[in-house]
Amino acid sequence: MSGFAHSFGPGRWTPAVKVLIIMNVAAFLVAGIVPELTLGLGLRPADVIGGLRIWQPLTYMFLHGGLSHLLFNMLSLWMFGVELERMWGTVFFTRYFLVCGVGAALTTILLSFLPGTLGAGLYASLTIGASGAIYGILMAYALYFPNRQIYMYFLFPVQVKYFVMIVGAISLMSAMGGPGDGVAHATHLGGLVVGYLYLKGRRVRLGAEVHYRLNRWRIDRMRKRFDVHKGGKSGSGGPRIH
Repeated sequence: MSGFAHSFGPGRWTPAVKVLIIMNVAAFLVAGIVPELTLGLGLRPADVIGGLRIWQPLTYMFLHGGLSHLLFNMLSLWMFGVELERMWGTVFFTRYFLVCGVGAALTTILLSFLPGTLGAGLYASLTIGASGAIYGILMAYALYFPNRQIYMYFLFPVQVKYFVMIVGAISLMSAMGGPGDGVAHATHLGGLVVGYLYLKGRRVRLGAEVHYRLNRWRIDRMRKRFDVHKGGKSGSGGPRIH
C-alpha cells in the first residue's frame, strides 16, 4: 500500500514566528482578564504626542480586539513569515517585523496631524493589532515571491503581487475616508510603505537570496547523510542503518 503525505502551509514554525505568536496569544489572554491594559498599551496618538505613553508604538502590535482578529493575524504571520525567516534568518526577520510594526504606528501618528476629520479621528482613536507588521510581511513576500498564488478570501486564486496591490489600494482609499469603520487602514498602509522602503533601503534581496540558497544546500546535504539504506542481503530481513 503506497503512503500518502499531505502538507498545509509553509511547515513548522520558525523561532521568531513561534515566539511572536506565543507573545500575541499571551497578551490577548492577559488583556481579556485585565481590559485596562488595552488602554495603556494600545496606540493612541494623543497619548504618544503628549509624552504620556511613548511605548505604545511598540506595544500596540501585541494586542487584538477579538479572537477572529488574533487568529487572522497569526495565521498570516505563519503562512508568510515562516518562509521569510528561513530565507533571512531570525535576527533580520525579527528586526523587519518590529520596524514595520513601529513604522506603521508612526505613520498613524504622522497622519493624525492632518487637518480635518481624518487627522482628528486618528488623533483620538485607539489602534491595536499586529496588522501593520503583517502588511509589511505581505509586502516582503510579494517582493520575493511575486508570482506565487494565494486564495483571496479563501476563494479566488490571485498572484501575491496583485493581492498586495489590491489590499494596498483598499487601505489607501479607506484611510482617506477616516477611521470611522473601526479598521486601522492608515496603519495597514503604513506597514506596506515602511516595509517596501526598508527593504529597498537595506538592499537585502541579493544577500538574502544567497543566504537562502546556502541554507537549502545545507539542508539537502544533511538529508543525504541520513538517508535510510537496507543492511544485509536483499530479503534477509537484516537491520536498517542510517
